Amino acid sequence: MASSSSPSSLFLLLSLISFSGVVSSRQLSIPRKPEPSNAAGTARWLAAQNSWGVLSTISNDLEGAPFGNVVSFSDGLPGQGRGIPYFYLTTLDPTPRDALKDPRVSFAISEAPTGTCGKIDPENPTCSKLTLNGKFKLVEGNSSEAEFARQALFSKHPEMKDWPEDHNFQLFKLDIEHIFLIDWFGGPKPLSPEEYLKYKQNQFSLLSLA
Repeated sequence: MASSSSPSSLFLLLSLISFSGVVSSRQLSIPRKPEPSNAAGTARWLAAQNSWGVLSTISNDLEGAPFGNVVSFSDGLPGQGRGIPYFYLTTLDPTPRDALKDPRVSFAISEAPTGTCGKIDPENPTCSKLTLNGKFKLVEGNSSEAEFARQALFSKHPEMKDWPEDHNFQLFKLDIEHIFLIDWFGGPKPLSPEEYLKYKQNQFSLLSLA
């Protein structure tokens, strides 16, 4: 006679069902990626959904050669992003040291980490990618912008609050001057910093599983 399911097997099954329900519930509130024709929306969506990217500087240690470094960032609290990447970095790291001497930087992010590209290669044009060029700046310590940046970063990267005080982490931002966006075939989309920054996140539609 076949034995009935054990309590542990039943618990595992119920846990999987519950977990699936939680994932589905969370997915319902994920902003849908804008259509390729909406360049500003796609670019802001990429900035809002990502938590890290590659920040490239003009290296002092490498005699002016470009140096790319993976860094965490945030553009704001969920639904309140400004499109401006904020960073929490220490000059023990070469990236802020370089950028404080020569502020010209490039910051690249991809749709691939969000999981919405499926199985296609990250280099495929339909897997969107965004590069922001501009000047790297220190955020004034006691300003309202510093408070915004701190809340934005700590909400997306909670462990930052406990990073060593003696490392002298500081708040930085990228002052955007040029935008390179690929979100479909046909080359980069024309998009000015003004068009990018004035886009409102509340224009995102929500992903529906229905």
